[in-house]
Amino acid sequence: MERHLQITADGSHTISVPDKSLTYHSKHGAIGESNHVFIQAGLKYYIELNPDKPITLLEMGLGTGLNCLLTAVYAKEQKINTRYHAIEAYPIPADEAVTLNYGALLAEQKMFTDIHRSAWNKTTTIHPFFELHKYPLSLQDFSGTELFNVIFYDAFAPSAQPELWTSSIFLQLYALLKPNGFLVTYCSKTVVRRAMEAAGFRVTKIPGPFGKREMVRAFKDA
Repeated sequence: MERHLQITADGSHTISVPDKSLTYHSKHGAIGESNHVFIQAGLKYYIELNPDKPITLLEMGLGTGLNCLLTAVYAKEQKINTRYHAIEAYPIPADEAVTLNYGALLAEQKMFTDIHRSAWNKTTTIHPFFELHKYPLSLQDFSGTELFNVIFYDAFAPSAQPELWTSSIFLQLYALLKPNGFLVTYCSKTVVRRAMEAAGFRVTKIPGPFGKREMVRAFKDA
């Protein structure tokens, strides 16, 4: 699969896949989008509700590693014990991934490199407050027994990967959450919200990142 680096509006890279007309992040800003959707609306929201407690996250769609890096940086700054599991069916080779400018922009190049060079199917300590376990497989093939506080759902859009936005997929994700856990995603399409609700989620729409009016936070109520 041919991939090209592109600069987004906030100066951070994304990757485009020309033959599929896809980009990994918003043209309005890769770091800005990830920070809004996954860090502000996901990680920080959980910490506000559960101060001083550890957090266990699952990311569906490791991709460029940006969400993982932003989480690791926040965990280091705030001294939050974080266990991060990430699924990626089509991993970007580490030598290619580390050319993205996220590490340089966030002054954490070593951390970013360590994330991408860490072994698959093995838990790696990135820093004292952050453990990472990566799985090189599809969500449909994931059968972990761990339950999670928060899920970052960062699959490609329904137009590109409709099979990842169905009620059966959200049933699988619902089962992976702890009671009172939640999922965050950039996509707020009506068909996606209905699929989440059919799986048992309580779905809320919240303001989206720049260039996108809404996003979703979906809860597994106790």
